Formats: sequence, structure tokens, C-alpha cells
Amino acid sequence: MPRPVHAQLREGGEVVRTLMGPGEGGPDPPAGAATAEKTRIYPLWAPEKNVPAMEFPNASGVRVNMMYPTDMSYWTKLKEFVDYEPIGAIDPELRGVLASIGIVKGDPFTFCDWQREQLERALENAPRMTLALAQLGREDKRNLYYDDRTWEAAWCGGTAEWMQASYPDINARSRFFQYAYSSAPAMVVHSTGAGSKYPYTARDADGAFLTGSHTYRLRLPADPPADLFWAVTAYNITDGTMPETAQLLPSTNSYYDVPQNTDGSIDLWFAPRQPDGVAATAFIQTVPGRNFVVALRLYGTATAFYDQTWKPDDIVRTS
Repeated sequence: MPRPVHAQLREGGEVVRTLMGPGEGGPDPPAGAATAEKTRIYPLWAPEKNVPAMEFPNASGVRVNMMYPTDMSYWTKLKEFVDYEPIGAIDPELRGVLASIGIVKGDPFTFCDWQREQLERALENAPRMTLALAQLGREDKRNLYYDDRTWEAAWCGGTAEWMQASYPDINARSRFFQYAYSSAPAMVVHSTGAGSKYPYTARDADGAFLTGSHTYRLRLPADPPADLFWAVTAYNITDGTMPETAQLLPSTNSYYDVPQNTDGSIDLWFAPRQPDGVAATAFIQTVPGRNFVVALRLYGTATAFYDQTWKPDDIVRTS
């Protein structure tokens, strides 16, 4: 059975999410999907009579590659974007950077052999550099949620525009857009009972990177501070896609009947094969030999998350 937590629509750089309510032993998709299908996105300059009908394909069970192209099609797609969007969609400084490599709205995009070589080199090296920056972390440790945990902030920019005190945080921005694609002011608002927070970790309790060949346990203490629901999901570390396993989604959430320990805590397991004695609702499958990231989503974030009277345990390798 499909195990989505929310219906999600992406069009350009916009993201619309409609949260689903609890159903019989799991989330109830129809209401959330129906709300999403009321959305209309179209260019403001298009005559109303020419606005095409929205399409809402069912993506459940469909494999998709969400990584941006790492061949020359990256540059040609970028040129198509620049030509299509109005000038105001890209700030003047960035348009100047694009012009320096020959991408100007309305002008042909041409390059000689040595320029093509450098453009291809950028496509090869930039994703690696971005990932390396994420693995190294920040010198000021702003990326860490807790002093005694490996959990990090998915959004460590000071504002929705990635400003720190006096400068735009280019490194943090590049990493976020490698796997998340969008930004919104709501992501930096500390609201209780609404909104969401996404602490994530790429490391186990010993500081080693999470690897799909091993078995890990994540313990969530009793009463996760999520007034709507919580969810735990595994992602590929390179691009934010989900591991391609036999599971429809490498995720579980509080809408499912996840077994509790006697103290109310919950144990979730990550492994290439379901461990003996572990319920299917508490198991997330991984890909052997591939690193992964675990994200904890708290929808309707409650006070105990902000004042840190509730903290998720670090992920422990068990084999």
C-alpha cells in the first residue's frame, strides 16, 4: 500500500503541500490529494482563456530521478529557463554571472571547445564540492541542532534569503538547493502547533557516516513534539532522492501503528533487510554500499522541540 505523508506538487520553484489526516492504520490520502488538486499555477502574463488545465499525475510507485543534470543538458536547460522567465525572476548580479559564461536572455548560447571543457568540468566538480562542504559542516557549528547530538538543521541560513549577520551564506545555500529545490519564509519561522521542522543526520552516534550495508536503530523518546504528526524518512546523501528499494517509500510516520516500548519511546530500524522481530511499520530499507541521510519531520512543531526538553536519540549502529 502507498505510504505518503503528504500530497506534494512541484511547478518551477514552488512547492505546495497538503497534509493528510489519519486513516485506518495509516494516513488518509484522498482528502490531501483533493486539496492539492484545487491548486492552479500559471504565468501571470498569460491571458486567462489561454491558461492550460492543471495536470495531477499519480506518482505513487513511480521511480523518478530528482538530481539535476550533470552533463551539458544542465546548461541548455538553464538557458531555456533564462529565456522563458521574465528578467525580474533573476537578480542583476546573478544575471551578470550567467552572462560571463554566455547565457543572456534572448541571445544565442554558444561556446568553443575550451569553454565546453570548462563547463563540463564545473558539472563534474560542483556537486562533489557541495557534498564535501555538507560533510565537513560549519566551523561555527550553526548547522547542529544540539550540543550533544549529530542532528543538523536542514535550514541553517539565518533568513529565507540565506543571509547571515552581514553576508549571504553561499555554501549553505548551494547544499540546500542540491537536494531541496526551494525556499520559503515559513522555513525560518519558529511557530508552535503549525509549520514544521526537519532535523536530519548523516552520521551515527559514533560520528561515522550512515551506510546502507549496516543495521541501525533510532530511538524517539515518548511524546514527539508534533501536534499534527511526525515522520522519519531516509534519503540518498548526494541529491535528496529516496533509496530505490522494494519499499514503496523509505519512510514511516505516526499515522501507522508503530510499536512502542514500555516507556512510550519508539524504535525505528534502518537496514538492507528487515531485522527479525521488527515490525514493518518500524523498518526503513536501505541500499547496501550507499550512504544515506535520515530526516525527522515534525509537523505542527510543539514547544518541547524548541526548548529541547525533547531530543531524538542519535542513531546507533547495531551490526
